[in-house]
Amino acid sequence: MGYQFLLDIAIILLSTKVLGLITKRFHMPQVVGALLAGLLLGPAMFGVLTETEFLTQLSEVGVIVLMFCAGLETEIDQLKKAGLASFIIALFGVLVPLGGGFLVSYFFNTSSDGAQAAPFLQNLFIGVILTATSVSITVETLKEMGKLNTRSGNAILGAAVIDDVLGIIALTMITSLAGSGEGSASAGIGMVLLKIALFFVFLFVVGFLFYKLFGKWTSTYKNNMRRFVITAFVFCLLMAYFSETLFGVADITGAFFAGLIISGTEKSHYISARFDTLSYLLLSPVFFASIGLKVELPRMTTAIVLFSVLLAVVAILTKILGCGLGAKLMKYSTKDCLRIGVGMISRGEVALIVANKGEAVGLMNKDFMGPIIIVVLVTTIIAPILLPLVYRSKNNNVEDRHTSPLLESVESMEKYQDTTAPK
Repeated sequence: MGYQFLLDIAIILLSTKVLGLITKRFHMPQVVGALLAGLLLGPAMFGVLTETEFLTQLSEVGVIVLMFCAGLETEIDQLKKAGLASFIIALFGVLVPLGGGFLVSYFFNTSSDGAQAAPFLQNLFIGVILTATSVSITVETLKEMGKLNTRSGNAILGAAVIDDVLGIIALTMITSLAGSGEGSASAGIGMVLLKIALFFVFLFVVGFLFYKLFGKWTSTYKNNMRRFVITAFVFCLLMAYFSETLFGVADITGAFFAGLIISGTEKSHYISARFDTLSYLLLSPVFFASIGLKVELPRMTTAIVLFSVLLAVVAILTKILGCGLGAKLMKYSTKDCLRIGVGMISRGEVALIVANKGEAVGLMNKDFMGPIIIVVLVTTIIAPILLPLVYRSKNNNVEDRHTSPLLESVESMEKYQDTTAPK
Protein backbone atom coordinates (compact mmCIF):
# COMPACT_ATOMS: atom_id res chain seq x y z
CA MET A 1 0.00 0.00 0.00
CA GLY A 2 1.38 3.39 -0.98
CA TYR A 3 1.36 6.40 1.30
CA GLN A 4 1.93 9.08 -1.34
CA PHE A 5 -1.61 10.38 -0.80
CA LEU A 6 -0.65 11.51 2.74
CA LEU A 7 2.14 13.69 1.35
CA ASP A 8 -0.15 14.99 -1.42
CA ILE A 9 -2.80 16.08 1.09
CA ALA A 10 -0.20 17.72 3.34
CA ILE A 11 1.23 19.70 0.40
CA ILE A 12 -2.26 20.75 -0.75
CA LEU A 13 -3.34 21.91 2.71
CA LEU A 14 -0.15 23.87 3.32
CA SER A 15 0.04 25.48 -0.12
CA THR A 16 -3.66 26.43 -0.28
CA LYS A 17 -3.46 28.05 3.15
CA VAL A 18 -0.25 29.96 2.43
CA LEU A 19 -1.47 31.25 -0.94
CA GLY A 20 -4.91 31.90 0.56
CA LEU A 21 -3.33 34.20 3.17
CA ILE A 22 -1.31 35.93 0.46
CA THR A 23 -4.39 36.61 -1.69
CA LYS A 24 -6.23 37.80 1.42
CA ARG A 25 -3.49 40.42 1.93
CA PHE A 26 -4.42 41.74 -1.53
CA HIS A 27 -8.10 41.90 -0.51
CA MET A 28 -9.10 38.88 -2.57
CA PRO A 29 -10.99 35.78 -1.33
CA GLN A 30 -8.76 32.96 -0.06
CA VAL A 31 -10.36 30.59 -2.57
CA VAL A 32 -8.34 32.36 -5.27
CA GLY A 33 -5.18 31.27 -3.49
CA ALA A 34 -6.44 27.68 -3.33
CA LEU A 35 -7.09 27.68 -7.07
CA LEU A 36 -3.65 29.15 -7.79
CA ALA A 37 -2.06 26.52 -5.53
CA GLY A 38 -3.53 23.73 -7.62
CA LEU A 39 -2.42 25.44 -10.82
CA LEU A 40 1.15 25.99 -9.59
CA LEU A 41 1.51 22.48 -8.19
CA GLY A 42 -0.14 20.77 -11.17
CA PRO A 43 1.09 19.66 -14.61
CA ALA A 44 0.50 23.10 -16.13
CA MET A 45 3.31 24.65 -14.02
CA PHE A 46 5.76 22.80 -11.73
CA GLY A 47 4.29 19.30 -11.85
CA VAL A 48 4.75 18.63 -8.12
CA LEU A 49 1.36 16.91 -7.92
CA THR A 50 -0.76 15.01 -10.39
CA GLU A 51 -4.44 14.18 -10.29
CA THR A 52 -5.03 10.74 -8.75
CA GLU A 53 -8.20 8.72 -8.32
CA PHE A 54 -8.08 9.30 -4.57
CA LEU A 55 -7.81 13.09 -4.93
CA THR A 56 -10.54 13.08 -7.57
CA GLN A 57 -12.96 11.19 -5.33
CA LEU A 58 -12.06 13.24 -2.26
CA SER A 59 -12.60 16.46 -4.21
CA GLU A 60 -16.02 15.15 -5.30
CA VAL A 61 -16.96 14.68 -1.65
CA GLY A 62 -15.63 18.20 -1.07
CA VAL A 63 -17.92 19.86 -3.61
CA ILE A 64 -20.88 17.79 -2.35
CA VAL A 65 -20.30 19.01 1.22
CA LEU A 66 -19.78 22.57 -0.04
CA MET A 67 -23.16 22.60 -1.79
CA PHE A 68 -24.78 20.86 1.18
CA CYS A 69 -23.53 23.69 3.41
CA ALA A 70 -24.89 26.22 0.92
CA GLY A 71 -28.30 24.58 1.24
CA LEU A 72 -28.05 24.61 5.04
CA GLU A 73 -27.35 28.36 5.08
CA THR A 74 -30.11 29.24 2.60
CA GLU A 75 -33.39 30.60 3.90
CA ILE A 76 -36.24 28.80 2.13
CA ASP A 77 -38.49 31.87 2.24
CA GLN A 78 -35.86 33.95 0.47
CA LEU A 79 -35.32 31.20 -2.11
CA LYS A 80 -39.07 30.98 -2.77
CA LYS A 81 -39.18 34.69 -3.44
CA ALA A 82 -36.40 34.26 -5.99
CA GLY A 83 -38.03 31.20 -7.63
CA LEU A 84 -39.46 32.76 -10.81
CA ALA A 85 -36.61 35.24 -10.99
CA SER A 86 -34.07 32.42 -10.76
CA PHE A 87 -35.72 30.61 -13.65
CA ILE A 88 -35.66 33.70 -15.89
CA ILE A 89 -32.05 34.43 -14.90
CA ALA A 90 -31.02 30.84 -15.63
CA LEU A 91 -32.89 30.81 -18.96
CA PHE A 92 -31.14 33.93 -20.25
CA GLY A 93 -27.90 32.68 -18.68
CA VAL A 94 -28.15 29.62 -20.92
CA LEU A 95 -29.44 31.15 -24.16
CA VAL A 96 -26.99 34.06 -24.41
CA PRO A 97 -23.78 32.00 -23.81
CA LEU A 98 -25.15 29.31 -26.14
CA GLY A 99 -25.44 31.85 -28.96
CA GLY A 100 -22.10 33.49 -28.16
CA GLY A 101 -20.20 30.20 -28.09
CA PHE A 102 -21.81 29.10 -31.36
CA LEU A 103 -20.80 32.29 -33.17
CA VAL A 104 -17.17 32.21 -32.00
CA SER A 105 -16.84 28.53 -32.95
CA TYR A 106 -18.50 29.19 -36.33
CA PHE A 107 -15.66 31.50 -37.40
CA PHE A 108 -12.80 29.34 -36.07
CA ASN A 109 -13.97 25.75 -36.59
CA THR A 110 -12.40 25.04 -39.98
CA SER A 111 -11.20 21.51 -39.16
CA SER A 112 -13.02 18.41 -37.92
CA ASP A 113 -10.01 16.73 -36.34
CA GLY A 114 -11.37 14.20 -33.84
CA ALA A 115 -15.02 15.14 -34.46
CA GLN A 116 -17.52 13.03 -36.41
CA ALA A 117 -20.60 15.24 -36.04
CA ALA A 118 -21.70 17.88 -38.55
CA PRO A 119 -19.99 21.31 -38.20
CA PHE A 120 -23.29 22.89 -37.10
CA LEU A 121 -23.55 20.48 -34.15
CA GLN A 122 -19.86 20.95 -33.31
CA ASN A 123 -20.32 24.73 -33.11
CA LEU A 124 -23.53 24.34 -31.15
CA PHE A 125 -21.75 22.08 -28.69
CA ILE A 126 -19.16 24.78 -27.93
CA GLY A 127 -22.12 26.98 -27.01
CA VAL A 128 -23.50 24.22 -24.77
CA ILE A 129 -20.17 24.11 -22.92
CA LEU A 130 -20.40 27.85 -22.23
CA THR A 131 -23.89 27.44 -20.72
CA ALA A 132 -22.38 25.48 -17.80
CA THR A 133 -22.12 27.11 -14.39
CA SER A 134 -20.01 25.89 -11.47
CA VAL A 135 -21.54 27.73 -8.55
CA SER A 136 -19.40 26.01 -5.89
CA ILE A 137 -16.62 28.60 -6.18
CA THR A 138 -19.12 31.44 -6.05
CA VAL A 139 -20.75 29.86 -2.98
CA GLU A 140 -17.45 29.63 -1.13
CA THR A 141 -16.59 33.23 -2.04
CA LEU A 142 -19.99 34.56 -0.96
CA LYS A 143 -19.76 32.60 2.31
CA GLU A 144 -16.35 34.09 2.99
CA MET A 145 -17.75 37.58 2.30
CA GLY A 146 -20.92 36.97 4.34
CA LYS A 147 -23.13 37.62 1.28
CA LEU A 148 -24.50 34.13 0.58
CA ASN A 149 -27.87 34.66 2.22
CA THR A 150 -28.72 37.93 0.47
CA ARG A 151 -31.31 38.64 -2.23
CA SER A 152 -28.71 38.43 -4.97
CA GLY A 153 -27.02 35.42 -3.33
CA ASN A 154 -30.28 33.48 -3.23
CA ALA A 155 -30.97 34.39 -6.85
CA ILE A 156 -27.54 33.02 -7.83
CA LEU A 157 -28.16 29.77 -5.95
CA GLY A 158 -31.61 29.26 -7.44
CA ALA A 159 -30.46 30.15 -10.95
CA ALA A 160 -27.48 27.78 -10.67
CA VAL A 161 -29.74 24.85 -9.75
CA ILE A 162 -32.06 25.58 -12.68
CA ASP A 163 -29.05 26.18 -14.93
CA ASP A 164 -27.89 22.66 -14.08
CA VAL A 165 -31.22 21.19 -15.20
CA LEU A 166 -31.29 23.26 -18.41
CA GLY A 167 -27.68 22.27 -19.10
CA ILE A 168 -28.55 18.57 -18.77
CA ILE A 169 -31.41 19.00 -21.24
CA ALA A 170 -29.19 20.91 -23.71
CA LEU A 171 -26.38 18.36 -23.47
CA THR A 172 -28.73 15.43 -23.95
CA MET A 173 -30.45 17.08 -26.89
CA ILE A 174 -27.24 17.72 -28.80
CA THR A 175 -25.73 14.30 -28.03
CA SER A 176 -29.00 12.70 -29.13
CA LEU A 177 -29.02 14.73 -32.36
CA ALA A 178 -25.51 13.46 -33.03
CA GLY A 179 -26.79 9.88 -32.60
CA SER A 180 -28.17 7.44 -35.09
CA GLY A 181 -31.44 9.05 -36.03
CA GLU A 182 -34.24 11.50 -35.36
CA GLY A 183 -36.40 8.94 -33.61
CA SER A 184 -33.69 7.97 -31.15
CA ALA A 185 -32.98 11.65 -30.51
CA SER A 186 -36.61 12.36 -29.64
CA ALA A 187 -36.72 9.31 -27.39
CA GLY A 188 -33.52 10.40 -25.63
CA ILE A 189 -34.78 13.92 -25.00
CA GLY A 190 -38.12 12.61 -23.78
CA MET A 191 -36.41 10.23 -21.35
CA VAL A 192 -34.27 13.04 -19.91
CA LEU A 193 -37.30 15.27 -19.34
CA LEU A 194 -39.13 12.36 -17.69
CA LYS A 195 -36.18 11.67 -15.38
CA ILE A 196 -35.94 15.32 -14.35
CA ALA A 197 -39.67 15.40 -13.58
CA LEU A 198 -39.34 12.20 -11.55
CA PHE A 199 -36.39 13.71 -9.69
CA PHE A 200 -38.50 16.60 -8.42
CA VAL A 201 -41.31 14.22 -7.46
CA PHE A 202 -38.77 12.10 -5.58
CA LEU A 203 -37.32 15.23 -4.00
CA PHE A 204 -40.72 16.43 -2.78
CA VAL A 205 -41.79 13.07 -1.30
CA VAL A 206 -38.48 12.12 0.33
CA GLY A 207 -37.77 15.69 1.43
CA PHE A 208 -41.17 16.07 3.10
CA LEU A 209 -40.87 12.75 4.95
CA PHE A 210 -37.29 13.38 6.08
CA TYR A 211 -38.10 16.93 7.17
CA LYS A 212 -40.96 15.74 9.37
CA LEU A 213 -39.10 12.79 10.89
CA PHE A 214 -35.79 14.60 11.37
CA GLY A 215 -37.49 17.70 12.76
CA LYS A 216 -39.44 15.64 15.30
CA TRP A 217 -36.33 13.68 16.27
CA THR A 218 -34.17 16.78 16.83
CA SER A 219 -36.85 18.48 18.94
CA THR A 220 -37.41 15.36 21.10
CA TYR A 221 -33.82 14.26 21.75
CA LYS A 222 -31.68 17.30 22.53
CA ASN A 223 -28.63 15.55 24.01
CA ASN A 224 -25.70 14.03 22.13
CA MET A 225 -26.27 16.13 19.02
CA ARG A 226 -23.46 14.42 17.13
CA ARG A 227 -25.98 11.82 15.96
CA PHE A 228 -27.87 14.59 14.14
CA VAL A 229 -24.72 15.60 12.24
CA ILE A 230 -24.04 12.01 11.16
CA THR A 231 -27.65 11.51 10.08
CA ALA A 232 -27.56 14.75 8.10
CA PHE A 233 -24.34 13.67 6.35
CA VAL A 234 -25.85 10.30 5.45
CA PHE A 235 -28.91 12.06 4.00
CA CYS A 236 -26.65 14.41 2.01
CA LEU A 237 -24.65 11.55 0.49
CA LEU A 238 -27.74 9.50 -0.33
CA MET A 239 -29.45 12.44 -2.05
CA ALA A 240 -26.30 13.13 -4.05
CA TYR A 241 -26.03 9.46 -5.04
CA PHE A 242 -29.66 8.99 -6.05
CA SER A 243 -29.89 12.26 -8.00
CA GLU A 244 -26.89 11.29 -10.12
CA THR A 245 -27.44 7.55 -10.58
CA LEU A 246 -31.24 7.34 -10.81
CA PHE A 247 -32.19 10.62 -12.46
CA GLY A 248 -29.06 11.89 -14.23
CA VAL A 249 -29.14 15.15 -12.26
CA ALA A 250 -25.81 16.40 -10.90
CA ASP A 251 -24.91 15.05 -7.45
CA ILE A 252 -24.26 18.58 -6.17
CA THR A 253 -27.89 19.45 -6.95
CA GLY A 254 -29.09 16.59 -4.74
CA ALA A 255 -26.67 17.68 -2.00
CA PHE A 256 -27.89 21.28 -2.18
CA PHE A 257 -31.52 20.23 -1.80
CA ALA A 258 -30.57 17.93 1.10
CA GLY A 259 -29.10 20.94 2.91
CA LEU A 260 -32.11 23.05 2.01
CA ILE A 261 -34.48 20.45 3.53
CA ILE A 262 -32.50 20.36 6.80
CA SER A 263 -32.14 24.16 6.93
CA GLY A 264 -35.67 24.50 8.30
CA THR A 265 -35.08 22.15 11.25
CA GLU A 266 -34.21 23.12 14.81
CA LYS A 267 -30.55 22.01 14.78
CA SER A 268 -29.60 23.35 11.37
CA HIS A 269 -27.22 26.00 12.76
CA TYR A 270 -25.38 23.42 14.86
CA ILE A 271 -25.10 21.04 11.90
CA SER A 272 -23.93 23.85 9.62
CA ALA A 273 -21.17 24.82 12.06
CA ARG A 274 -19.86 21.24 12.21
CA PHE A 275 -19.83 20.88 8.42
CA ASP A 276 -18.09 24.22 8.01
CA THR A 277 -15.25 22.84 10.14
CA LEU A 278 -15.03 19.65 8.08
CA SER A 279 -15.08 21.59 4.82
CA TYR A 280 -12.50 24.16 5.91
CA LEU A 281 -10.16 21.58 7.45
CA LEU A 282 -9.86 19.16 4.54
CA LEU A 283 -12.49 18.93 1.82
CA SER A 284 -12.62 22.47 0.38
CA PRO A 285 -8.81 22.88 -0.06
CA VAL A 286 -8.59 19.52 -1.83
CA PHE A 287 -11.54 20.36 -4.10
CA PHE A 288 -10.28 23.78 -5.18
CA ALA A 289 -6.71 22.58 -5.62
CA SER A 290 -7.92 19.63 -7.71
CA ILE A 291 -9.38 22.06 -10.27
CA GLY A 292 -5.90 23.45 -10.87
CA LEU A 293 -4.45 19.94 -11.05
CA LYS A 294 -6.75 19.16 -13.99
CA VAL A 295 -5.21 21.87 -16.13
CA GLU A 296 -2.84 20.64 -18.85
CA LEU A 297 -2.23 23.14 -21.62
CA PRO A 298 -1.29 21.53 -24.96
CA ARG A 299 0.74 23.23 -27.65
CA MET A 300 -1.52 25.57 -29.58
CA THR A 301 -1.27 27.43 -32.89
CA THR A 302 -1.75 31.19 -33.22
CA ALA A 303 -5.33 30.67 -34.42
CA ILE A 304 -6.15 28.44 -31.46
CA VAL A 305 -4.63 30.97 -29.03
CA LEU A 306 -6.78 33.73 -30.57
CA PHE A 307 -9.81 31.44 -30.37
CA SER A 308 -9.02 30.78 -26.69
CA VAL A 309 -8.83 34.49 -25.86
CA LEU A 310 -12.07 35.33 -27.68
CA LEU A 311 -13.88 32.35 -26.20
CA ALA A 312 -12.81 33.35 -22.67
CA VAL A 313 -14.00 36.95 -23.22
CA VAL A 314 -17.30 35.72 -24.67
CA ALA A 315 -17.71 33.25 -21.78
CA ILE A 316 -17.40 36.06 -19.24
CA LEU A 317 -19.48 38.69 -21.02
CA THR A 318 -22.34 36.41 -22.07
CA LYS A 319 -22.95 35.21 -18.51
CA ILE A 320 -22.87 38.75 -17.15
CA LEU A 321 -25.13 40.08 -19.92
CA GLY A 322 -27.46 37.07 -20.05
CA CYS A 323 -27.99 36.64 -16.31
CA GLY A 324 -27.96 40.40 -15.78
CA LEU A 325 -30.66 40.87 -18.42
CA GLY A 326 -32.79 38.18 -16.83
CA ALA A 327 -32.37 39.80 -13.43
CA LYS A 328 -33.24 43.22 -14.85
CA LEU A 329 -36.46 41.84 -16.34
CA MET A 330 -37.35 40.62 -12.83
CA LYS A 331 -36.91 44.14 -11.41
CA TYR A 332 -33.55 43.65 -9.69
CA SER A 333 -31.44 46.75 -9.18
CA THR A 334 -28.59 47.39 -11.60
CA LYS A 335 -26.09 46.63 -8.84
CA ASP A 336 -27.73 43.27 -8.09
CA CYS A 337 -27.91 42.46 -11.81
CA LEU A 338 -24.15 42.89 -12.05
CA ARG A 339 -23.61 40.81 -8.90
CA ILE A 340 -25.77 37.96 -10.21
CA GLY A 341 -24.06 38.02 -13.60
CA VAL A 342 -20.58 37.90 -12.06
CA GLY A 343 -21.69 35.16 -9.65
CA MET A 344 -22.63 32.93 -12.60
CA ILE A 345 -19.35 33.37 -14.54
CA SER A 346 -17.42 30.40 -13.19
CA ARG A 347 -17.52 27.26 -15.37
CA GLY A 348 -15.23 25.08 -13.24
CA GLU A 349 -15.41 21.30 -13.38
CA VAL A 350 -18.90 21.36 -14.95
CA ALA A 351 -17.59 22.66 -18.28
CA LEU A 352 -14.76 20.11 -18.23
CA ILE A 353 -17.23 17.27 -17.69
CA VAL A 354 -19.40 18.51 -20.58
CA ALA A 355 -16.35 18.92 -22.84
CA ASN A 356 -15.10 15.41 -22.07
CA LYS A 357 -18.54 14.02 -22.87
CA GLY A 358 -18.63 15.83 -26.22
CA GLU A 359 -15.15 14.73 -27.20
CA ALA A 360 -16.03 11.12 -26.37
CA VAL A 361 -19.05 11.12 -28.71
CA GLY A 362 -17.29 13.02 -31.54
CA LEU A 363 -18.93 16.41 -31.00
CA MET A 364 -15.78 18.44 -30.51
CA ASN A 365 -12.57 19.02 -32.41
CA LYS A 366 -9.75 17.73 -30.18
CA ASP A 367 -7.77 20.95 -30.78
CA PHE A 368 -10.50 22.82 -28.92
CA MET A 369 -9.86 21.06 -25.60
CA GLY A 370 -7.00 23.46 -24.88
CA PRO A 371 -9.16 26.58 -25.32
CA ILE A 372 -11.89 25.03 -23.17
CA ILE A 373 -9.37 24.44 -20.37
CA ILE A 374 -8.26 28.07 -20.65
CA VAL A 375 -11.88 29.25 -20.43
CA VAL A 376 -12.43 27.10 -17.35
CA LEU A 377 -9.25 28.42 -15.74
CA VAL A 378 -9.93 32.09 -16.52
CA THR A 379 -13.59 32.05 -15.46
CA THR A 380 -12.82 30.04 -12.33
CA ILE A 381 -10.17 32.48 -11.14
CA ILE A 382 -11.81 35.73 -12.26
CA ALA A 383 -15.17 35.08 -10.58
CA PRO A 384 -13.90 35.20 -6.96
CA ILE A 385 -11.75 38.22 -7.86
CA LEU A 386 -14.65 40.22 -9.32
CA LEU A 387 -17.25 39.29 -6.68
CA PRO A 388 -15.75 41.39 -3.85
CA LEU A 389 -15.54 44.34 -6.25
CA VAL A 390 -19.19 44.22 -7.29
CA TYR A 391 -20.34 43.71 -3.69
CA ARG A 392 -18.26 46.57 -2.40
CA SER A 393 -20.44 49.53 -1.48
CA LYS A 394 -19.80 52.79 0.34
CA ASN A 395 -23.32 52.82 1.76
CA ASN A 396 -24.18 49.24 2.64
CA ASN A 397 -27.95 48.78 2.60
CA VAL A 398 -29.99 46.24 4.54
CA GLU A 399 -29.65 43.65 1.79
CA ASP A 400 -25.86 43.94 1.85
CA ARG A 401 -25.69 43.54 5.61
CA HIS A 402 -27.99 40.48 5.71
CA THR A 403 -25.90 37.42 6.45
CA SER A 404 -26.47 33.92 7.73
CA PRO A 405 -27.57 33.50 11.37
CA LEU A 406 -24.36 31.59 12.05
CA LEU A 407 -22.18 34.47 10.82
CA GLU A 408 -24.28 37.00 12.74
CA SER A 409 -23.79 35.07 15.98
CA VAL A 410 -20.02 34.91 15.39
CA GLU A 411 -19.89 38.65 14.72
CA SER A 412 -21.93 39.36 17.87
CA MET A 413 -19.53 37.24 19.93
CA GLU A 414 -16.52 39.07 18.51
CA LYS A 415 -18.09 42.45 19.33
CA TYR A 416 -18.83 41.28 22.88
CA GLN A 417 -15.24 40.12 23.37
CA ASP A 418 -13.98 43.46 22.10
CA THR A 419 -16.11 45.42 24.58
CA THR A 420 -15.20 43.22 27.56
CA ALA A 421 -11.49 42.94 26.81
CA PRO A 422 -9.18 44.88 29.19
CA LYS A 423 -7.91 48.16 27.81
